[in-house]
Amino acid sequence: MEQNNNQIDNRQPCFRKVIGNTTYVVRVHFSETAKETLGKKIKRLIGEEARDIVTF
Repeated sequence: MEQNNNQIDNRQPCFRKVIGNTTYVVRVHFSETAKETLGKKIKRLIGEEARDIVTF
């Protein structure tokens, strides 16, 4: 589905952030085939980040 950059697909959750004169639109999507819950993914990412800091 092709869209004009100024149009937003209302079926997809999104949020906007204005920084200076630029408006950022972030759309959210979820995998239908994901094997890990959102909570587990966040814990894993935080753990990986913590390991990177400790081993730095």
